[in-house]
Amino acid sequence: MFNEMYDGDRIRPEYEAIASWIERSGADSLHLKRAEAERLSRKIGITFTVYGDAGDPERLIPFDIIPRIFSRAEWDLIERGVKQRAGALNAFLRDAYGPGEIFKAGRIPLDVVRGNKAFEHQMAGVEPPLGVFAHIIGVDLVRVGQNDFYVLEDNCRTPSGVSYMLENREMMARIFPELFASGKVAPIDSYPNQLLDLLRAARPRLCDGDPTIVVLTPGPMNSAYYEHAFLADQMGVELVEGPDLFTEGSRVWMRTTAGPQKVDVIYRRIDDAFLDPTCFRKDSVLGVPGLMGAYRAGGVTLVSAPGAGLADDKAIYTYVPDMIEFYLGETPIIPNVQTWRCAEAEDFAYTMDNLASLVVKEVHGSGGYGMLIGPKSTKAEIEAYADRLKADPGAFVAQPTLSLSSTPSLVDEGIAPRHVDFRPFVLCGEKMTMAPGGLTRVALKKGSLVVNSSQGGGVKDTWVLRY
Repeated sequence: MFNEMYDGDRIRPEYEAIASWIERSGADSLHLKRAEAERLSRKIGITFTVYGDAGDPERLIPFDIIPRIFSRAEWDLIERGVKQRAGALNAFLRDAYGPGEIFKAGRIPLDVVRGNKAFEHQMAGVEPPLGVFAHIIGVDLVRVGQNDFYVLEDNCRTPSGVSYMLENREMMARIFPELFASGKVAPIDSYPNQLLDLLRAARPRLCDGDPTIVVLTPGPMNSAYYEHAFLADQMGVELVEGPDLFTEGSRVWMRTTAGPQKVDVIYRRIDDAFLDPTCFRKDSVLGVPGLMGAYRAGGVTLVSAPGAGLADDKAIYTYVPDMIEFYLGETPIIPNVQTWRCAEAEDFAYTMDNLASLVVKEVHGSGGYGMLIGPKSTKAEIEAYADRLKADPGAFVAQPTLSLSSTPSLVDEGIAPRHVDFRPFVLCGEKMTMAPGGLTRVALKKGSLVVNSSQGGGVKDTWVLRY
């Protein structure tokens, strides 16, 4: 297991100041600071909702006060790799809903895309503003060695977590201001302004003047509602729910106390299926009737575009290296994790023979649910999962069990290494921008590889050093 703090027996240069700070502070002092951070989180209301938990549906995400640190060279690699990937994913979406050149070239089977649940036939032939389908992309990265980064999955629909990235930094700066005195840590507070600039630039064809922007949320019961409210507040735009909006002809309007106000750009945080009951699920009360008609007519922009989720489907993930080569003429800077497509007979047979050593995921799954982690599962659990695989092989992919890198974390027993992953966020508009940081998730349980907050994981502040 690669510990990011060490190079052999020596502390890596980027961690030297933190190592000295940990030693000076001592575990008792750090535990008191952790309790202070928890009190602040409760006061601010930084929570997430766990569906189906009748006992404590509103939870705090555990905050590990020991930061994760990237050198400037490491960040440069991450930034180049993530931007390359985002460019290829958007090129693929334009092509998949347009001319389909990658299918004609035989690089991706047509039925893998057109028969995919995430493919929205309503978007065929639609060209969104600036040609961008996925405006905000979160790319989940794992590290297994000094220079060994891999992409675990892509998040193109409505990637969450950026509010925690920003709040983690605010918390650290408030509790430990001395750690930022040197100015070595690159700031990330420009993200809300960058997001607002992106939304303004995504103005629809019929927009005249400055665009009116809103954040569309399913409401307070959604697991990421805190983030929806946080981002709307940071950008100074309205947070709305479906019933707050209505359509008239090719335009969308917002109900206000001063009368209807035209809406030009909607940063939507609800799934495609619930956007418009006249187009998708007829029983949806979360969306806006007629919204898709206004979108196709150029009266409003949806960010991200309906159908963008096609690019983060786990079956499509396996073809991203082909996309990078086909659309960009480049080799992936950060490779995929080796993945077996259970829809293919040979891969299915390999997966069935090696379930005890693999991680198996649902193609349309998320949040850490529906996974099998072979080495951590009982014989009965493996056998039950095997039955699910046999019933519908195409619904699953398998990957090796990686030895994720670890970073020092403050746990009840003291300072100990815990496994981490990383989600940086890239904004795709007239140009691509990335705040120098992201969401580091940490598996706080000893030996655990599951970092999802819904499964007991926590979060860390992520530092990118300026020099």
